Amino acid sequence: MENLILYILYLLISLPSSVWLAVKILVTGAAGFIGSNLVRHLIQDRDHEVLAVDKLTYAGNTASLADLESSPKFSFLQADICDSAAMQQAFAEFQPDAIMHLAAESHVDRSIDGPEAFIQTNIMGTYHLLECSRQYYEALPEDQRSIFRFHHISTDEVYGSLGPDDAAFSETTPYDPHSPYSASKAASDHLVRAWHDTYGLPIVLTNCSNNYGPYQFPEKLIPIVILKAIRGDAIPVYGKGENIRDWLYVTDHARALEQVLTRGTIGQTYNIGGDNEQRNIDLVKMICQLLDETRPAKDHGLEIDSYADLITFVTDRPGHDMRYAIDANKIKTELDWQPQEDFSSGFRKTIQWYLENETWWQSILSGDYQLNRQGLSSDAGE
Repeated sequence: MENLILYILYLLISLPSSVWLAVKILVTGAAGFIGSNLVRHLIQDRDHEVLAVDKLTYAGNTASLADLESSPKFSFLQADICDSAAMQQAFAEFQPDAIMHLAAESHVDRSIDGPEAFIQTNIMGTYHLLECSRQYYEALPEDQRSIFRFHHISTDEVYGSLGPDDAAFSETTPYDPHSPYSASKAASDHLVRAWHDTYGLPIVLTNCSNNYGPYQFPEKLIPIVILKAIRGDAIPVYGKGENIRDWLYVTDHARALEQVLTRGTIGQTYNIGGDNEQRNIDLVKMICQLLDETRPAKDHGLEIDSYADLITFVTDRPGHDMRYAIDANKIKTELDWQPQEDFSSGFRKTIQWYLENETWWQSILSGDYQLNRQGLSSDAGE
């Protein structure tokens, strides 16, 4: 009998923690693109309890979380991470075991036109959240402190730009941000590491490549291409379209984030990429080709032979990084994570989702989504 008990304990210890550990997680930026997909994964696939926190700026959309409202594992709080009092109350009432911090201004073009919001949210917001987390963590009983994690979700743009033959970004690549957005994210990364080294806050940090998939706000490249194509509008491509990005399907990213939270080593950084480098022009042409197959233009009243006929080259933006690429060997080796979607399968799923969810994106294009922001419960104590 004793041997059987020891064997069962061994199996439990050997299993990935994400298989058997269900915890309470406070997710910031939860009504955004990656945030909403992450919350869905945490609740539906992993049975964690989630307090979804979002300020609901222009990119926050409660419709992206509407299917979770009936779940007893889900609650929503509209709050600004820069509001320390609101965040302290959320911590006190929800009593999280972990923080997953995604709240950020993230659109490079907007950061060029108006950098102040990026400094405020990405740097000061992260500071306020770190301080709330530190005070909360230091007051926890010892057994709860051993569980607590602060997971900061960041971007590969902090590493700067690569040449065509340069090695992919690794966790030890020096930071070299080129836009107000990437500079503000680099600053927030440094703050998170400083709070670990100085105060002992148990952190993990991830830097990801470009995400795509369901619920992405229509200002980003992939939804822009899809939605402009099906409406017969010109599809803008910066410069000659030669910039290269590594594309990561958002649910693959969500799986990776949960793995890092529950199995990652405290104080460590993990790069997450899709093994999927593409020139922008090749990507846009591929989306047009997939749309030609699934939704022929002439069958929908457009007088063009192919959606690719709509491609228009526009003036490049300032400081446009030429290439991003992620070396994800660390997370693959240490945490046994792999992307499940390849280039073709992920984009087919993405296109199909946008074709089947016109109500979601039409409400954004019309602005109606901003009028329907009180549909979710905002009680942090539930």
